[in-house]
Amino acid sequence: MDTKGYKKVERMTGAMRIIHWVNVISMIVAVITGLYIAAPYYQTLIAEGAVDKYVMAWNRWGHFIVAIIFDVTSIIVAYLFFFSRFEQPWKKILPTPTNIKEFFEVLLNLITLNRRKNFDSSHADSFNTVYFTIFHLLLAWMLFTGLQLYVHGLASGESSIGTWWPWMLHAVTDWTLPVSSSLVGSTATGTNIMDVRIVHHYTMWFIITWVAFHIYYQVWRTIFWKEGDIAIVVGGSKFVKEDSKKKL
Repeated sequence: MDTKGYKKVERMTGAMRIIHWVNVISMIVAVITGLYIAAPYYQTLIAEGAVDKYVMAWNRWGHFIVAIIFDVTSIIVAYLFFFSRFEQPWKKILPTPTNIKEFFEVLLNLITLNRRKNFDSSHADSFNTVYFTIFHLLLAWMLFTGLQLYVHGLASGESSIGTWWPWMLHAVTDWTLPVSSSLVGSTATGTNIMDVRIVHHYTMWFIITWVAFHIYYQVWRTIFWKEGDIAIVVGGSKFVKEDSKKKL
């Protein structure tokens, strides 16, 4: 790419790029194993054509491991959301006049196929920040409901590391039972773990839809803005035309 007339802008730290790709791999594993747990769709053959009886166990183990990875990265992202020294996204989701105007200008830019661009694309804009905030909220809900499904299997109140672990999980995730029943519109008396399973499954499809638009939009921005946005998650930077930056 000829960088003459362009300014290199750092947009993503090395830590955030690592977290991004770790989440990508974890999400692929989580979807594959989650769909298998819900409705087994393959089986593994071992020596002499026998079926591996531990396929479900391995899928549950893999699902749990990537869930733990999501837990860790979510805590890191939540911290950086407010306290990052690089940029603090929370400032972009505040309903200030500047942020609201920028949000709709970016939306109009998308709708009009870049015929209108009255904002500075060299920084993280309000539209994309709100969109990513929605993703992390969906992911947090996925994690809480997933842990509720996990602790439901520890019906005895015991675990290999003691009773404190199931107790803590119940204390943190039991609220998802009535919320899930409310979302599903269940008429059953009390709360139902199946409602949690249903919303956990539906949330997966919402996240997949989010990812589909995210990939589309990054390609869209790369084509229409011609600033190399899609390379941000690889090199951490993009190139902005110095003579075409428009500020609010």
